[in-house]
Parts: sequence; structure tokens; C-alpha cells
Amino acid sequence: QIYSCELEAVPEFEGLQDFCQTFPLYQPGVHPAAGEDPVPVGEFKGLFCIYPLPEDPEVSPPPRHFQQLPPSQPQNCLVRVYIVRAFDLPPRDRNGLCDPYIRVSLGTKTLGQRDQYVPNTLEPVFGRLFEVTGTIPLEKDLRVSLLDYDLLPPDQEIGTTTIDLENRLLSRFRAHCGLPTLYRTWVPLGGGVESGHQGAGGNGLDGPEPRGCEGLPWWVTGRDAGRGVMGTPWDGGDTLAWGPRGAGPSLPLHAGQGKVQMWVDVFPASLGPPGPAVDITPRKPQRYELRCVVWNTRDVDLGDTNLAGQRMSDIYITGWLDGLEEQRQRTDVHYRSLRGDGAFNWRFVFSFEYLAAEQLCVLPRKEHFWSLDETVLKVPPKLILQVWDNDKFSADDFLGVLELELTRLPPPAQHPQACTPTLQDTPQSPWPWRGARVPSRLSLFRQRRARGWWPCTVQEGGKRRLSGKLELTLELLTAKEAEERPAGKGREDPNMYPTLPAPVRPEWSFLWLQAPLRGLRYGVWRQHRCRISLGLLLLLLLALLLTFVYAAPGYLAMKLVDPLQSLRLGGGERP
Repeated sequence: QIYSCELEAVPEFEGLQDFCQTFPLYQPGVHPAAGEDPVPVGEFKGLFCIYPLPEDPEVSPPPRHFQQLPPSQPQNCLVRVYIVRAFDLPPRDRNGLCDPYIRVSLGTKTLGQRDQYVPNTLEPVFGRLFEVTGTIPLEKDLRVSLLDYDLLPPDQEIGTTTIDLENRLLSRFRAHCGLPTLYRTWVPLGGGVESGHQGAGGNGLDGPEPRGCEGLPWWVTGRDAGRGVMGTPWDGGDTLAWGPRGAGPSLPLHAGQGKVQMWVDVFPASLGPPGPAVDITPRKPQRYELRCVVWNTRDVDLGDTNLAGQRMSDIYITGWLDGLEEQRQRTDVHYRSLRGDGAFNWRFVFSFEYLAAEQLCVLPRKEHFWSLDETVLKVPPKLILQVWDNDKFSADDFLGVLELELTRLPPPAQHPQACTPTLQDTPQSPWPWRGARVPSRLSLFRQRRARGWWPCTVQEGGKRRLSGKLELTLELLTAKEAEERPAGKGREDPNMYPTLPAPVRPEWSFLWLQAPLRGLRYGVWRQHRCRISLGLLLLLLLALLLTFVYAAPGYLAMKLVDPLQSLRLGGGERP
């Protein structure tokens, strides 16, 4: 459990003042102005307990309190301050963000360097450990401050909080604060100190009861020189690096300047050297490579009309990962699809950094070219594929979109007939008494590979309508696996894993501007060949008729006049 407030504000811990309470001391004779609280000049720590004594002297008195008291001498202690993260910080820069860093003070000692800041964020993850020695109660106030880094000092203070180490050392709740709710064993070895508090057996405190964790792997952290040994459950790596204790308070900074999540360990030097510190360094994102092979499309909306009046589309697909629009890629164009079918055999390759502990993609980028530091954005890993109709003389027409979250991937259909939008939503059960059937989701980070048909939709009238189906292969590889199994984009070299052949497309799938005669053949002749043949026959008959009409008068005149006869007669009269 992680408390959303300081431990003093948790009701079950009684303000950590069960052993002794803090009474502020004020200067006598000083009266504050109206509406102002008096300023304390010191503190008195103690506890008063009044209980009645029996009137009969023979009756035994009630049990006395304060039987087990802490040492009256100051104790030298090692203080470990674990600062996990901060959130809800106010902006300090013009871009609405800040560059926070930590400063820890105990007595005259101050830790923290200004160059170790987290740039451009209001919710920084520090994962820092500070070790400082002090004498309690002479140096009991631990001060944690957050400051905003500026290129030119002085830096602005974001907020500060103060922790009373003496109360945490003396409270009887010390063995409960910061311990996990499930653990294997608790072995008291002479009354050690854990999480800044003495172990079982000290100050009348009962040790926690051992509890088991069946089915979970677990690990043991040991303490030496008279310290307790505690085993905590572990889920194999999905737990945050700062979570072995399972509970950490969120301390508010003054004046509502945000909260810092942290915990403190206090180790008296008289009990010997403490065990190793807990590593809470923030996890580094891992680099992955997503390979998406677009095989085919089915039933895509037809957005154009050709010269023959047929509905058709020149289909192509674009894809990118959410937040990485600069990696946008597109397939080639499947021209003149008459039924919404397309063949591509095209590979998209996307590289990204993924933080498995938070299941988010890490996107470091500079907001402006003059920015000194990168801003880190975290978004869910989501693949976005869009289907478009290619146009030469106007803007391309949008036909549909498919969004696939890689950690919650809907199961693909094995056949295009079974691919429906209900795969993305929760389908209704045919038996109402059984309730709704929730579709199972799969994580590509676990399954690593998936192939099938997914539906793409389009928004119309406030509802999503099926506008096509995509056959895809999704494969996720680590950076090392991608280096061992290289693959090029599209059908470029190295064309492997898998090898993508050129798509087999119909003969009419081409750009008509490149082959106008083929365009007339497939666009006009195949649909109107009967009418065209009849028209050509009629034109031939009409041409013959016109030729006959044109030649008939001359032929008849030749027959009536017969000019060749006079030539024959003239030739016969010659000697």
C-alpha cells in the first residue's frame, strides 16, 4: 500500500506520537496580530498519563506505564532517504513546466547537486538515495526541498517538507510502517531496526504474524549484526524498482506545491552496520522493433467512379506508431480495385523505446530547436493504420482506420468472413442470463507474433461503420533480435523474415495514364463489348449503304449512255 499523505496523517498510526507527544513552546508576553498564528520558539516532547490508584492499600496497583524507555543519550544514526518521485508540481518556466532537483538537509549537512535535475516535467521520477549521518534528537528535522534548475542561478524553490525523525524512531508503529502486507518469515534477532523503526520485541511491540504467498516467487533481504530477516513476494520483474517494501508515504510540500513520494530508514550506530541499500534507480526503457506486414485488403469502400461508371478505389495504406508520426510509412498503390480487394505484401518497420514497468512508450524529444533539454513523453504503444484512396488531381480520400494497442490487442480473425467490428468491442451474449462475453485480449509483448484479419472502421453519424478488412502480420522483436534478423522496409533488401514476393494483382490493376489503351480495354470493352460490336456492325452497314447510294447514279448513267460504244464504233470504221 502506498499512502497518499504523510504517515503522521494516517489515522491508524496516531500521528506517530503514541510514545511521546510534541507540544510547541511560545514566547511569553508576545501576542500575535489578529488573524495570525503565534510563532513557536521551541518544542517540548513528553507524555502524561493519569490513572487512578485503588483506595485499599492491599489491592495491587495498576500496571505502570513507561516501563521501557529509549536511551536518554543522543544516538548517532545513519539516515537513508529514498526519494521515488514527485507529482502535482507547479510550473516554474515559461513553457508551463519545471526542471526539478532534490536537496536534502539534516542539521548542518546538505546533499543534492543542481546539475542532477529532471528536465521539462511536472511529475519527475527521481529514484535517488541520499545517505546522511546525524545525532538524534539534536538533529531530528530532516528537510527535503525541491528546486527548479535555471541556467543562471539563483534557482527557484518549488517546495519543501520537514520530517521529524525522532517521532519515527520512538513510535511503536515503527515495525509496521513501510512493510509489505505479505511476507514469508519474521525472525527477531535481538531487536533490530527495520524501515527506521526498531524490530519486534522493542517497546512492547508484538512481531507480525508470518504469512505465506502461494504461487509467487520471492526473494529475501538479510540484515546483519542483530537485525531481522524478512522475505517479500516478487512477481518476476514487473514490480517497480522502488517497491520491495510495498508502502511509501506521499509527503505534501508546503503551501500546496505538490507532493513527493519517499521513505526514510534510520539505523542507530549502536546496532552495527546496516545491510545494503535498496536500489530504486528508475528503470531504463528497452528498445523494440515492430514489424507489420500488410498482406491483403478485403471489402474496402470504393471511393471513385471510372469513365465506364464503375465504382473503384486506388488503395494504399499508411501506418505509424502513436507519438512517432515522423516514422510514418506507406505502401504502394493497388490501382483500380473494383471490389475493395488489394494485394500489397509490404512491410512496415517501426523502432521505439518501451518501459515494461509502466507499459508505456518513452518519447524523448525537443520541443524547439533551441531547447537545451529533451521533454520525455509517455504514451501507450499503439499502431495506427489508415486506408486511403489515391487521387492524382485532388486530395486523397480517407477510407478507414485501424488502431491496435499492442498491450491489449484484439484477437484477429482467421478468415475475412469472420472479421467484424465486434472483435474490437464487447459482443452481446446470445443468452442474456449469462451476461456479456468479454473478448480476450492479448499482449504482443508476451505473444510476440500475431497474424490474421482486423477490421478498419470509419466514423459516420456518431457511430463506427465497417469500411474494410486488413490482413496483417505483427511481430515484435528486441533490439538484439532485430539485429540478428534484419529486414528491410517494403520489399527492399534485406527482404527476409519473411521474404515478401511481388503481389499478384489483376491485369486491370494499373494506372490508366500510363496505358490508356489498356484502360479502354478493361474499362470500356469488357463491359460494353456487345454494344460496341453492334455499333461497329451498324457503322459498317451504314458505310456500305452510303457507298452504294454514292456510286449507284454514276453506274446507272454509264449503263444508259455507254460512252465506250462510240469508241468501239469509231475504231471499226478505220481502214
